[in-house]
Amino acid sequence: MKKKSWISFPLAAFFFFGCHSPQPAPRSPADLLAARTNYPAHWWTPVPTNGAPGWEILPQAAGLGEVILSKRNELGLLSNFAATPFTFHGKRYASLEGFWQMMKYPESPDDPRATFPCVSWNFTREQVAQLSSFEAKHAGDLGEKNMQTMGITWVTFEGKRMEYKPATPGEHYRLIVKATREKVRQNPEVKKVLLATGDLILKPDHHQEPDAPAAWHYFDILTQIRTELRRDAD
Repeated sequence: MKKKSWISFPLAAFFFFGCHSPQPAPRSPADLLAARTNYPAHWWTPVPTNGAPGWEILPQAAGLGEVILSKRNELGLLSNFAATPFTFHGKRYASLEGFWQMMKYPESPDDPRATFPCVSWNFTREQVAQLSSFEAKHAGDLGEKNMQTMGITWVTFEGKRMEYKPATPGEHYRLIVKATREKVRQNPEVKKVLLATGDLILKPDHHQEPDAPAAWHYFDILTQIRTELRRDAD
């Protein structure tokens, strides 16, 4: 006589289906359109992939409720690269990127980075602070190569050392947040564009390392500042 299975159909169905989360329904063009109704349509205008730089995430890559902070339109003002001057701790910086990258450079002639043998600096710290866009990034890349040569993982601000790529958010992250906040506060057009993004999920326009530190997540920092601005306006 054949032995009956002790698992009933409902219970078997639970084991078969219950451990699998339902898959989200595909996003239809109508869903995407509805989510973007209150925003400028050109924020999502498709850009030809042919000729696009390899680092770039194009506007059409945005998912439901998302927007790419593309340098191809006014959302580019929110980029660290943007020429959006601001004053921080009494000094003027041409861009957030210039502020970021100048921290890799020696602060004074007796800075150990300035006296390290066989290392040359193509720019001064002050010069980097007045750069923006890819020029600032290029200067920063040169500075980072020198950091690797010297075997150091820290940068400085006002004489204080801080880890450049910490595992958890630290002093460098808090400094970048404060500087970003000042950039937004001191540039009305930047503030206007940021608030215009409403409830959209802000996404970067370039590929980042999977384990990039929190300070690299400028889109999350801007989201935090957007929340603060809306709260203060209430």
